[in-house]
Amino acid sequence: MAGEAGEAVARTRALAVLRIRGAALGAVLLPAAAAVVLHVAGATGRVDGAAWDGVRWGVTAAAAVVLAVAAAVAAVITRARPAVSPAVPVPESAAPDLHRMVQDLADKLQVPLPSGIELTPDCDSWLEDRRPAAGEPERRPAPVLVIGSPFLWWMRVAELRALLAPVVAGTGAAADPEIYAARRFVRGLDAAVGVAAQGRQRGSVLLRPAYGFLGWAGRLLLRGCSAHVAEMERGVAAAASERAQAVDYGLRIVAQEQVGLAYAGWDRLLTRVALPAWRMGRWPSRLDAGVVAALTELSRRDRLADGFETRLGERPACDLLEEPGVVDEAVSLLAARLFHGGPCRSGPEFAPVSWARYPEEVVDRIWRAEAARLVQVLDEVRPGARARAAEAATARGPRDRDRDRGLLLRDEAGRATLGRVIDRLAAGGSEELAARIGALVAQDEATTGVAVEASATPVYQLLPPRTGRELLADHVTAMVCCAAVDTAGAGAGLDWLDGPALVVDGARRGDLSFPVLRLVENGDAAPLRAWLSALGVHPEKSVRLA
Repeated sequence: MAGEAGEAVARTRALAVLRIRGAALGAVLLPAAAAVVLHVAGATGRVDGAAWDGVRWGVTAAAAVVLAVAAAVAAVITRARPAVSPAVPVPESAAPDLHRMVQDLADKLQVPLPSGIELTPDCDSWLEDRRPAAGEPERRPAPVLVIGSPFLWWMRVAELRALLAPVVAGTGAAADPEIYAARRFVRGLDAAVGVAAQGRQRGSVLLRPAYGFLGWAGRLLLRGCSAHVAEMERGVAAAASERAQAVDYGLRIVAQEQVGLAYAGWDRLLTRVALPAWRMGRWPSRLDAGVVAALTELSRRDRLADGFETRLGERPACDLLEEPGVVDEAVSLLAARLFHGGPCRSGPEFAPVSWARYPEEVVDRIWRAEAARLVQVLDEVRPGARARAAEAATARGPRDRDRDRGLLLRDEAGRATLGRVIDRLAAGGSEELAARIGALVAQDEATTGVAVEASATPVYQLLPPRTGRELLADHVTAMVCCAAVDTAGAGAGLDWLDGPALVVDGARRGDLSFPVLRLVENGDAAPLRAWLSALGVHPEKSVRLA
């Protein structure tokens, strides 16, 4: 299946979808046709009598009901607006070089030009059909070209051109009348099913049966079309790929390698760097520029990615934009909305932050806030019965009683010292602390999280919720970092692949996780005490909290 064969298969499958639509229309008109036949037979005298009159008017009433229900379902399918991928429009005035490159591709591939270009915070590119806005005349516009924004900042101009060639080639199939009609019918069905689902959840109780029937009819037609639609799209993709082989085919292989690397860097940047900032009410305003730094760091660390940073001397694709910084900021805010549920606009509760200010406004605030929460939990959750029994069992002499008095003194409520945290966890009871921290974090996220508007785009969770033990380890790490900053001259930093980092003597320290986990999971404080002693951290001194 390739080239003309792919287009032929796609057209055949599109006709099969249209035949299903025609069969549904015929099934709806069947009672009306039967009523017409009965009325004509009665008028010509071929059927007569009271029994036939009852049958005739009964069929007529049933036909009227079927037509009314079908008309209502068809109206919803026709008027329902399909879901549109969240993206940032890029008009020609904002990126004339990018539009010129896409137009040159369309001319070489001999396909219609996409009706517009949009950027989305994702590592993918596709064509998306758009219905005319309400009030505009019905027409068949060319689809919109949606480009993943990380591609523009990481890829070079030639690589982006080679990558977009098969995507732009898909506009040829989109212009086919049968394929366009089949796609529009399926999108309408999908949108109608969504309307039915929302209506059953939020609509009136009296209308729920109607919404239920609408959803049943839409799902029935979608199941009948699904196999044909899948084969149609495969045929379209095969035809577009075959058509695009005439444009930069060799370079496309190199560009595909960059796609995987870009996805890896983008995922690490969102989950390790952007997500902590979003939780603190800040959104990095240059995410796409950050992905270049993350991928460069990945290339430096990973031998498999060795040599990719040498590409940075070539012209980046973001040079095709007139103002890359403005576009990057818009895409970064959209990413915060999609992956965290932030507002549509920046404000005091959700302010932008630059990469230069990230350590101070995000990393340090995270550490101070988590350290304050840990101290609060220590005050609320007193040492458990098991810990007290263990202490009593070991206190057999004056020296042991002196040690116990020292432990009680260090565990005095309100003391914000790392030594208090270490002593408590070494004595046991981490399960109670983890459970309480998990409850507080859930409460804070529910009460202080950024409110999402009812019409906002659904939020896609980047990571599963953290367990109580993971939260406890993060809070202990934050307390250690605060103590290192306040008593040993360390500082807050940013690791492009791992997020917030502790900087000591100008170097990032990544060896803190093991001693913290030994303390949290096993109650073994020796590795952490050795680590603190090597850095000159004083755990007995108070730390500054949020």
